[in-house]
Amino acid sequence: MVRAIGDRIVTGYLRPGEKLDETSLAARFDVSRTPVREALGHLSAMGLVERRPNRGAIVAVVTQEHLASMFESMAELEAICARFSASRMTSAERRSLEIEHQASARMVQLGAEEDYEYFNTEFHTRLYRGAHNPHIHDLTVMTRSRLAPFRRAQFMLPGRLAKSWQEHELIVTAIMRGDGAAAGKAARDHVSIVSEASAVFAADGGKPVRRDVA
Repeated sequence: MVRAIGDRIVTGYLRPGEKLDETSLAARFDVSRTPVREALGHLSAMGLVERRPNRGAIVAVVTQEHLASMFESMAELEAICARFSASRMTSAERRSLEIEHQASARMVQLGAEEDYEYFNTEFHTRLYRGAHNPHIHDLTVMTRSRLAPFRRAQFMLPGRLAKSWQEHELIVTAIMRGDGAAAGKAARDHVSIVSEASAVFAADGGKPVRRDVA
C-alpha cells in the first residue's frame, strides 16, 4: 500500500496539495481504511504526505531543492559503501555480486522492469552489507527508504534499464579489482544520474514527463 500510493504521488497521478481521502483510497485499492491509514503514516514520515490535525492528509509539495539535497546525501553514502566494499567484501560476497549482476543483463534484454527493479534493490543492498559498517549501513538504508518512490520512477524512462546496468558494471568492475576510489566514484556518479532521472517526476509539481537521460 505504501508503494502503491507513493508511486502515484511521485508520478503525478496524485498532485501536490491534493487531499488524500482514506475512504476513496480504500475503495480504489479494494482494502479497508486501516492499511490506507498506516500507509499514509509511513508516507508522512518519508515526506511525501502532509498530515494536518483534524483536517486529514494531503500530498506534500516536494521541492526540487529538497529532493536534490536527499539525493546528494544518498550519493555520498553509496560512494562510501562502494569504496569500503572494494576492500572489505569477502571473496564469496564479490562472487555473488558479480554473478547476480551478470544475470540481470537478461532482465534488461527482456525489458523486465519489475524484475530489474527488485534486482536493483538487492544489488545496492549488497553494497551496503559489503561495507561491513553497521552504522553506515543503517544510515544508507534509512536515506534510501525515503527516496524509494523517486528511485523507482527512473525505470519509467525509456532506455533507463540498460543505462542502469552499465553504471552497475562500472561499480562491479572496480570492486572486483579492489579499486576503492573507482568504486566510490562509479557509485556516486550512478546515484547522481538516478537523481537526474527521478527529478523528471518532481518537476512541474509532479507532472510526469517522459524523456531520456544522458
